[in-house]
Amino acid sequence: MNIIVCMKQVPLTSNVEIDGETGSLKRMGAAVRTNPFDLFALECALQIRDQVGGQVTVLTMGPQQAEEMIRDAYMMGADSAVILSDRKFAGSDVLATSYTLSRGIRLLGGADLIICGRQTTDGDTAQIGPAIAEHLHLPHAAWVNAITSVDAKRIQVRQDLSSEYQISEMDYPCLITVDKDICVPRLPSYRRKTEAASKPIRVVALADLPDPDLSRFGLVGSPTTVERIFPPPASGGSVTLEGTAGEKAEKLFRLLAAAKYF
Repeated sequence: MNIIVCMKQVPLTSNVEIDGETGSLKRMGAAVRTNPFDLFALECALQIRDQVGGQVTVLTMGPQQAEEMIRDAYMMGADSAVILSDRKFAGSDVLATSYTLSRGIRLLGGADLIICGRQTTDGDTAQIGPAIAEHLHLPHAAWVNAITSVDAKRIQVRQDLSSEYQISEMDYPCLITVDKDICVPRLPSYRRKTEAASKPIRVVALADLPDPDLSRFGLVGSPTTVERIFPPPASGGSVTLEGTAGEKAEKLFRLLAAAKYF
């Protein structure tokens, strides 16, 4: 089975610089980490591969500093990786990002199963996975918190739809987005660490994609624009309350009342 996992690097903290002209985050040189939800997607893919066989490919869009994330994915057990990296991809909204990733998947010859994390911590739209599936005309299931059955022909999943659960079964090819309850990501293997250092990472530019029409990529291909973006204000200091439980409750009540929380 050919499994593609879409992953992304996100800012490590809320203290990031904003491009005043484009309203987008300045990612180059900023402290980053792997999007936490994507680690669950990767672990899910590795478990499916271990069960039914196949290959796991990590696909990401971003600057070449994403190589650090790829090396970590290799240490977890990924087989291959591709970075879609081009200045012309910068400033992409959900539509342009999902389209770019879908073209990258087409370039790789498609996949039996595409797995994405539920959402990213820097965007929180939870739209990229389903949008990729729509670009590729694939069946998809979002908010997956359990895989109830999987074999070489189809997958059955449980979706958490807030007020109820839904069991969905799809033949391949298809796409799922997974939640953090689905599994526990494994730790990187020390044995794979030396192997990861030398494993190749394919870097793909706009001109390499099946549809290099600039009107579908980056800021130019993004129908939505950011009116204003800013980091959240730093949290205030802590307050320690002394006394009995009743005295502390009274002090807390007074503090909340003074801050007009009610």
